[in-house]
Amino acid sequence: MFTCVLIDKNGDSYTSTLTEVNEDALPAGDVTVDIDYSSINYKDALAITGRGPIVRAFPMVPGIDFAGTVADSTHPDYAVGQPVLLTGWGVGEKHWGGLAGKARVKGEWLVPLPENATAHQVMAIGTAGFTAMLCVNAIRQHGVKPEDGPVLVTGANGGVGSCALLLLNALGYQVTAATGRVAETDAQLRALGACEVISRDELSQPGKPLQKERWAAAVDTVGSHTLANVCASMKYDGVVAACGMAQGLDLPASVAPFILRGVTLRGIDSVMVSQQKRIETWKQACELLSPEALEKISHTVPLSQAIDVARDLLDGKVKGRVVIDCRA
Repeated sequence: MFTCVLIDKNGDSYTSTLTEVNEDALPAGDVTVDIDYSSINYKDALAITGRGPIVRAFPMVPGIDFAGTVADSTHPDYAVGQPVLLTGWGVGEKHWGGLAGKARVKGEWLVPLPENATAHQVMAIGTAGFTAMLCVNAIRQHGVKPEDGPVLVTGANGGVGSCALLLLNALGYQVTAATGRVAETDAQLRALGACEVISRDELSQPGKPLQKERWAAAVDTVGSHTLANVCASMKYDGVVAACGMAQGLDLPASVAPFILRGVTLRGIDSVMVSQQKRIETWKQACELLSPEALEKISHTVPLSQAIDVARDLLDGKVKGRVVIDCRA
């Protein structure tokens, strides 16, 4: 038996409960993992609360990432006792996920724990930090250098945003942080590396198709009008790495920034990234996001509090990253 968060649906009744399940109930897979840590991401919160159509099959154990130790394996690349991590691949949506004491998955979904990293560290980074690293890499691959001008991060208090701040600061970029709670979080965001903190209200309403050039690049976690205004405010040949939809799926934008300023809109997906790219990205993230740096943006709670944390996250009461101790 192991403890897990279990989501079920019967007609219109949607429930998320902390319960115990027999290991025989685990889905098919060639590697079984004893989970040490998971985390609560925005997608997890939507799944647990039922506020978004995340879960594709019921019952479902949510949790789109986890880290632990191989307990059993028939996969040639993984041996019993090996530390591993997982993000993406529909885990926690279509396949039982990480908010549990155990998981059984396909070996090709796993990544060996980076050298000198810990399970707690990689879950403080989690899917959010992994996504942030992909966004920052997209900016660097576009050729944007620190001397080219400030980089904007929207949703800066969230998991992706706070990790992006740390990463960009570590790489020497000047960062502008956009948040809905300027007075409350200004000092904290500056401690993470923001040189300027602005209100999300500057970006969240309908705006002109082409606006004053402000940023050389951006990491956008919000979408909708915010993303449209970000694109309209980019410097010539700027790039926007878009990875979120907190404000909405729509993009009420004009082609003007793309045609008249050569702006690039780069979509960032963290779910289906190739194995080699995952390994490289995780190595980078663990090198740039030390346990000491991650303490600034994360805290740890037991699995028994995961459901409450999910509700708080969607209600705007959570800052940064929440690591879930699945052993507790």
